[in-house]
Amino acid sequence: MRMVFRWFGEGNDLIPLEHVKQIPGVEGIVWALHDIPVGEEWPFDRIEEVKEQADLHGFNIDVVESVNIHEDIKLGLPSRDQYIENYKRTIEKLSQVGVKVICYNFMPVFDWTRTDLFKELEDGSTALFFENEKIKDIDPLELVKEISSNFTQTMPGWEPERLKYLTKLFELYQEVTEEDLWNNLQYFLEQIIPVAEENNIKMAIHPDDPPFSVFSLPRIIINKENIERFLKLVDHPANGLTLCSGSLGANLNNNVAEMVREFADRIHFAHIRNVKTYENGDFIETSHRSSDGSVDILSIMKAYHDIGFTGYARPDHGRHIWDEKCRPGYGLYDRGLGIMYLWGIWDSLERMKKEEV
Repeated sequence: MRMVFRWFGEGNDLIPLEHVKQIPGVEGIVWALHDIPVGEEWPFDRIEEVKEQADLHGFNIDVVESVNIHEDIKLGLPSRDQYIENYKRTIEKLSQVGVKVICYNFMPVFDWTRTDLFKELEDGSTALFFENEKIKDIDPLELVKEISSNFTQTMPGWEPERLKYLTKLFELYQEVTEEDLWNNLQYFLEQIIPVAEENNIKMAIHPDDPPFSVFSLPRIIINKENIERFLKLVDHPANGLTLCSGSLGANLNNNVAEMVREFADRIHFAHIRNVKTYENGDFIETSHRSSDGSVDILSIMKAYHDIGFTGYARPDHGRHIWDEKCRPGYGLYDRGLGIMYLWGIWDSLERMKKEEV
């Protein structure tokens, strides 16, 4: 397992890389050019700039999260071909600086959805929260205003230049079915995967977050059966997964440890985090400890260990603790604690394996 840490770049992150360097076992940063509008080709000088920043601290930049996909591709509009060409050229540039994995998603409009960025937990910490009844009643535009008013920095998936066309996007998606979205995803993959293979890059799709329809938008990467279908769209090693225990774990019917074993050779990136899910459909993100949430992190880590996972992993989201002022879901302290919990499980499994021999 190769531990990495998501970092949003100088000027767009509240966490300096010298602090990330102090977390044991972290060897790379997970990054993106968040200020580049979705669909545009990434400038090579900007890519090199991130590499130089990472090099100063001895980090690799092997994983990009995300090269987001323009809505015209998801919608299947005629303009999608130009955006796909831009995507191909970005892949080629990323390969030149050693990128190995590109995380992306195929969620319409929103990359993720929550109703509260700083919901208080019993211990006084705060975390990202999804309130099922609220999401049913609130207008998407009102939710965007409410979320955006609480945070001033760029939040991936909620970029201002995209969300200002929200009403138009919802109108366009009224005619898009799940099958349409499947077809549009296959069209994208059939053009992108050969380019990824040529450039020694693995594409790793992220599950929908949450793994069910929100605002009546189609969602397709939501469970084991759909992931099986996805992998068969273009059945190639370069077409793989970012397996996110938190996203999939918001539906208690999803057995993430089972998925780790089932899709072992196609998991290029692991997001490991916990959520506590309630009977009414609400869920809140918790510490990584298994007993704090509804996701069995211990079993998931054992599954990764059993398959001999050597891919990239990160602690994904964390709570906001010790009065830290941070990006929602991305505090330094709780993600650092999460990494040490994951390493503790991994090291114990390694010790037991040696003792068995």
